[in-house]
Amino acid sequence: MVYKPVYINPASPGQPRTSVLVIYTGGTFGMVYDPKSSQLIPFDFERVLDRLPELHRLNFEITLITLPEIIDSSNMKPAVWVELAQIIQTNYDQYDSFVILHGTDTMAYTASALSFMLVGLTKPVILTGAQLPIGVARSDARENFITALEIAAAVDSAAVSTAAVDDSTGIVNLANQQKGKPIVPEVCVYFNSLLLRGNRSTKQESVQFNAFSSENYPHLATAGVSIDYNRPYIRPYQPDQLLSLHTVLDPNVTILKLFPGITQPVVESIVNIRNLRGLVLETFGAGNAPTDSWFLDTLKEAIGRGVVIFNVSQCEGGRVKQGHYQTSKQLDQIGVVSGADITTEAAITKLMVLLGLERNPAVVRKLLAQPISGEMSE
Repeated sequence: MVYKPVYINPASPGQPRTSVLVIYTGGTFGMVYDPKSSQLIPFDFERVLDRLPELHRLNFEITLITLPEIIDSSNMKPAVWVELAQIIQTNYDQYDSFVILHGTDTMAYTASALSFMLVGLTKPVILTGAQLPIGVARSDARENFITALEIAAAVDSAAVSTAAVDDSTGIVNLANQQKGKPIVPEVCVYFNSLLLRGNRSTKQESVQFNAFSSENYPHLATAGVSIDYNRPYIRPYQPDQLLSLHTVLDPNVTILKLFPGITQPVVESIVNIRNLRGLVLETFGAGNAPTDSWFLDTLKEAIGRGVVIFNVSQCEGGRVKQGHYQTSKQLDQIGVVSGADITTEAAITKLMVLLGLERNPAVVRKLLAQPISGEMSE
């Protein structure tokens, strides 16, 4: 597919220190007020400098492309995740990093999915967006976008080699200057001054600017007057890794959230969905569930049919300790997989990816229980 690019070169003289590819998918970020219709309409990114002249002052190259069909993030689908992953793979050697402009409602799902799909990733992929459109005076779009770009372009200055100098002419050979290693070589969400691991993020707010949280994993960076990186918690740079994609995702999955008084017909109607292969079971507290025989028998029968059940805590900062209490010990015994401190967003996308890779439920259960890209603690 051909995408129409918009190029932004830095105003500062000299060779740009890095290059960033920006992919616009849609969402609140790109809306502006149209006086003719008195409505918010999609922003034309060919005129991005009219809205964000600050971009021209950054000291790196920026290329912007827009998906052929921009969408509200509520309409996000695995097919779009595949398209995003393929765009990154196609442009991987040409650009040093990537920023994805995305609606907030499903941003954590997309970030989680990409973290599992982009195998061997060694470059930053930063997702960001806005709670208020860029065309609104108090919009948070500008700061989120500018800082996401800065983080994507950030390299470890200690790793940058000095440029080679020709002894006979004294001319600095910029072509021989090596770029430093990226500070954040993983999929992240940047929002409201915080950089979060993508598959540890979840949307917590719809009316405040602090839309995202990461209750079970520390922030990777905090942006104030300077950007302070929490380096011990950032995935280490592995330059020998080669990028490959997982692009087959199985959508035959669902989520079952438990609540007091849940009935047998409700559970059976979900667990017995035709062609169901994976179920995220949102349990109470540390992974606890009812011990009624009908409930356990229903889950056991589903597991016997090959359905993989993944136990995730309903608590934002919760961690499943399956078998720690009597109310979760039986889940362990019938073959439910503990999700430890994984988020629901990461759990459902991880299931999609693994079920797309593997037909054997036993192998899927084994892979589910292990961290793939930092989405859960061991």
